[in-house]
Amino acid sequence: MVSTSNKPNIQAKDVSKETLLTPRFYTTDFKEMSELDISSNIEEIEAIVEEFRIDYNRDHFIRDKEFTQSWNSFDEATKNIFIEFLERSCTAEFSGFLLYKEISRNLKKQNPLLAEGFSFMSRDEARHAGFLNKAMSDFNVSLDLGFLTKTRKYTFFAPKFIFYATYLSEKIGYWRYITIYRHLEKNPDFRVYPIFRFFESWCQDENRHGDFFAAILKSQKPLLNTYESRLWCKFFLLSVFATMYLNDLQRADFYSTIGLDTKQFDIHVIRKTNQSAGTLFPVILDVDHPKFISLLDSCSEANQELIDIEKSDESGITKVFQKLPQYFKMASGLLSLYFLPAVETKYIWTEKV
Repeated sequence: MVSTSNKPNIQAKDVSKETLLTPRFYTTDFKEMSELDISSNIEEIEAIVEEFRIDYNRDHFIRDKEFTQSWNSFDEATKNIFIEFLERSCTAEFSGFLLYKEISRNLKKQNPLLAEGFSFMSRDEARHAGFLNKAMSDFNVSLDLGFLTKTRKYTFFAPKFIFYATYLSEKIGYWRYITIYRHLEKNPDFRVYPIFRFFESWCQDENRHGDFFAAILKSQKPLLNTYESRLWCKFFLLSVFATMYLNDLQRADFYSTIGLDTKQFDIHVIRKTNQSAGTLFPVILDVDHPKFISLLDSCSEANQELIDIEKSDESGITKVFQKLPQYFKMASGLLSLYFLPAVETKYIWTEKV
């Protein structure tokens, strides 16, 4: 479901069906989060919040003349590729806005510093989502974000899982945007739509958000210096990497349109994000292990089989039995990835005191 715009040429687009790999909306235990003791790393948190106050990108997300041209030259396939990219990106940014806004609202009285930080991040995410949604109107569609708010299912994540997951999501977002920007800077013929010009400053928002979550994690030492924390760090690294890899390989046409090899792009982003996590987490994944990419490929093959089965004309019960081997193949691949030996980082704030 999408908005009914005042412009007669803006058409309604149904919200994409939710799957395991679609952007999700989250909620958390606000009381637990409001009671966090951040005193052990408050100076770093205050410094990052001060950067948020400056609002470096206040005047960045302003559409210019390049957007006003007609995009009718795009064939239908290319147009649909870009609409899907913009829709998924807008949904992910809007999901972040809603989560950060609710956290800020619920923390205002008991933890005003964190509340302020989350408020600034919700400002940034709202700005991103609005810019992306406006871009969709260039292709005559627009998401109804109010409808999306009411109809999406919300997944509960405990605060510590929010910190791990959003830290990695923001950092991987940074590496995705900056990699695309630098590629198109060198290959301007592939910059077929002007939104990519905004990615350099845009990605700095993602980077600062990631730094904010890193600072919170450093203030909660049990989230970084226990055996359990090592398991969770591996889990969320693998979850974020596998989700991106499986999603992107389904959308290779988008990346080829902007001159990128999907697999090579993802491998580069995985390596860079893993390196970033290595400055915080006690362990990271061995992404250069000989089996790492081949196991991800195996999971991707199983995922594609599941998609093909779902699209087939077979009966419901037949589909269930056809899917079982693919679910097993994917689960086996993910477990094998998880149990590959990890890489130790041994940073000072992960040491027990």
